[in-house]
Amino acid sequence: MTVTGWVLFAALVLGASSSQVPRAAGSERERNCSATPYLPPTAVNTTLRLRALRNAMAPLNISAYIIPATDAHLSEYIAERDARTAWISGFTGSAGTAVVTPNQALLWTDSRYWIQAERQMDCNWELVKDPSIRGITDWLITHISEGAEIGFDPFLFSIETFKAYNVRLAPANRTLKSLPDNLVDKVWTDRPPLPPDSIFKLPDSIIERSWQMKVGDIRQQIRDNPYKPTAVLLSALDETAWLFNLRGNDIPYNPFFYSYTLLTLDEIWLFVHLERVSEELKVYLNSSCYLDHCVQLIEYPSVRIYLKNYLTRPKVKVWIGTEYTTRALSELITPEDKMLTSDYSPVLITKAVKDDTEQRILKDAHIRDAVAVMQLLLWLENRVPKGDETELTAAYFVNERRSEQKNNRGPSFETISASGPNAALAHYSPTNETTRKLSVDEMYLVDSGGQYLDGTTDITRTVHWGTPTDFQKEAFTRVLMGNIEISRTIFPANTRGVNMEMLGRRALWEVGLNYGHGTGHGVGNYFGVHEWPVGFQSNNIPFEVGMFTSIEPGYYKDNDFGIRIEDVAVVVPANTKYGNNYMTFETISLVPYDRKLIDTSIMSPQQLQWLDAYYKKIREIMGPELDRQGLKEEKEWMMKNTEPFLSAGAPATLSSLTLTLLVLCRALVQHLS
Repeated sequence: MTVTGWVLFAALVLGASSSQVPRAAGSERERNCSATPYLPPTAVNTTLRLRALRNAMAPLNISAYIIPATDAHLSEYIAERDARTAWISGFTGSAGTAVVTPNQALLWTDSRYWIQAERQMDCNWELVKDPSIRGITDWLITHISEGAEIGFDPFLFSIETFKAYNVRLAPANRTLKSLPDNLVDKVWTDRPPLPPDSIFKLPDSIIERSWQMKVGDIRQQIRDNPYKPTAVLLSALDETAWLFNLRGNDIPYNPFFYSYTLLTLDEIWLFVHLERVSEELKVYLNSSCYLDHCVQLIEYPSVRIYLKNYLTRPKVKVWIGTEYTTRALSELITPEDKMLTSDYSPVLITKAVKDDTEQRILKDAHIRDAVAVMQLLLWLENRVPKGDETELTAAYFVNERRSEQKNNRGPSFETISASGPNAALAHYSPTNETTRKLSVDEMYLVDSGGQYLDGTTDITRTVHWGTPTDFQKEAFTRVLMGNIEISRTIFPANTRGVNMEMLGRRALWEVGLNYGHGTGHGVGNYFGVHEWPVGFQSNNIPFEVGMFTSIEPGYYKDNDFGIRIEDVAVVVPANTKYGNNYMTFETISLVPYDRKLIDTSIMSPQQLQWLDAYYKKIREIMGPELDRQGLKEEKEWMMKNTEPFLSAGAPATLSSLTLTLLVLCRALVQHLS
């Protein structure tokens, strides 16, 4: 395609994104804060909470208090005890920032959550549909007096977030004031406690690299770094969990535990809640000695004290990843020559490439997971026409089926089970108040995943049990074409996902459609379902063989339906005619797509060939697994839904445009002859 064509497509994506955001129109499910206010039953009364917070703010002489929706490790998913934005505002979405002043309360969030916020917040709150830090700071500069101080918890601000706020507020003579205690925590009288669960180690059978090997690897990277760091500070929860092959239950859906690690060339300091470390684990970590492979266990809140003490030593330099290190820790590392920064720590970069054992067991987990998803789709196919099932019962069913699979440890996130207009909300999850009855006349989208001791799964399928419209079929097929185009692409080493992300959108862009979320994210081995730094965004690292990512284009028609097709794939070497250092994707999700929604006439021969090869792979892998589990009906369903689209030995079905051109060419030849 020409450069001009790509520029036009870029304009289309920007325009389409802005036109497809959810409308926060008043309805029986959304608040109305007019002269005759109405609050839906899902709204939370925050009057007393705001009054308590403002009372805590008053003696500190701050004119505003900023409350981000994260925790002290900048996690995407947070424990209930860290859901401060949710507690103060009622809004439970995963992305948002609250600002409270003596007489106003505002929430900034993105388009994914506008309708949800209108359903959950009371009229004490104003929703601002601009999640950018620029938007927040512009409001603060406009509404807060010059010379005023704005309070924040430095444990909830990343290095870059603090800089982004400060670079705009400081020139306007508004000052960020770091507060030693979180004010929401001070007034949250029934804040949930730490869970009592102990930290545990992974079974030896699924570990290829011991923690001693991993420590040795990271230390070698410290030694090899030309800027001569002497230690690395690990703040993200999955960094410490990966380094020591440990897991916990502190974060819903994520097997993490509150922790920090300071790893030097001859010491290992692990900061955890010590009451949760068993005697067996202490032996495992060699915690009773002080050699370079002995882990010194230190109380979790002491990380600042120990870091400050380490920095008093001569000629030390601490390596940090700026994406997950908070302002609270980075501000201790002074002078500047004692800090070495990179976007991601060496642990996150190393963890992104799975070893042979991790690759094998993650694929195995997806096989068992596919069984549960097939069970769901078959069950819904039989039950929905009877009119008895809802979005909630479907979500419960797939979670139950997963729980029956080997090594399952629960879902990897809250199941997105959405029908009709609810599916147009990309991150909707049903509740007792919002669940809809499933109907053969509507599209249904289910995005779900499981945590297994050997892997994390994430898969989305969209189906229709009745007669889809022509537009629904076309939109679905174009989403599928985007998924296939990324999945089958061959790319050279050091290619970033952002450079091929448009392949997932191209078929939609060609007809003026688009979607407003990312196209994929990393996936871990019994870790977070969104594992950084792998994926298709601008701040993701280049793909390497052994990395796992989701591929998930979509389309959402406001108040009507939603489509998403999500698979997990692993990066593997590609065989090319001339080059050697090329890669491609191998899809490891193994559930067929809804045939009823596929319009093969607009697909290319190469896409159909890929689809048939994928279906053949599903049959070869899932057939024996379904036999092993004695699921005869599910196997019959799988075989029916993986019939090839191309006749055996026949060339791929040609698109309607190609057929038209062939007919014209033949007619021309006959005329000339």
